[in-house]
Amino acid sequence: MARSTFSGPILSGDQRFGALRDVGYTALAQFASLTFTNTTVNTAGYAGASTQFVGSNSIPNNNAVVYSPSATVYPPVAATPTADSATVVYRGFVAYLPVGSRIEDLIVDIGVVPTQTGATSASLYISNGFATSSSASYGSVATLTTGRNAITVTATQLGNWQATSADITNVPEPSLLSQVVFTFAINGTGMTGGPTAGQAYITVRYTQLDGNIGSTTAYPYGNFD
Repeated sequence: MARSTFSGPILSGDQRFGALRDVGYTALAQFASLTFTNTTVNTAGYAGASTQFVGSNSIPNNNAVVYSPSATVYPPVAATPTADSATVVYRGFVAYLPVGSRIEDLIVDIGVVPTQTGATSASLYISNGFATSSSASYGSVATLTTGRNAITVTATQLGNWQATSADITNVPEPSLLSQVVFTFAINGTGMTGGPTAGQAYITVRYTQLDGNIGSTTAYPYGNFD
């Protein structure tokens, strides 16, 4: 079994040139498994802590930085998720994507609904930064349930799926990255301690689009691959 890592969009097909060009993009995926009772960093299923989110696609899970989205500020500024309180507890993970990627699907599978002492429900907000409401950039789930959850996506949010925003400035090249942040909110009254249960499996499916492919009238005329 071989593995390779490289930069740039992946294009594949039989006809590279001409009117019957059939080159297409390759679908990519990042994923994470969160066990909400696991507070040991760098272990499988680690789900973070108060103000600390988890990095995606990591085995084992590790600590990640959620940045305040900006296409111009360098160095990027870290955002601090809201600390645990008696009424809401936030946990989550972040996936870093090539800027301008097209989100194909956001899959949220819940094995055990996140909860803790005093909790009444759990929600999810998916955005390009730390988010705490359904106005998040990419969608939300008002009330998490066991199984595959349907994500509520507005027309504006669906439009955001077509090309992820420039959220993180970075050197060396590429100079910009996107981030997709999944923020779980455990809601309740008089909550105490940390999460007592919860299992989530998250997948981000996307394609890295080629911004240099041109068109039939503009150089490089659709053949730059």
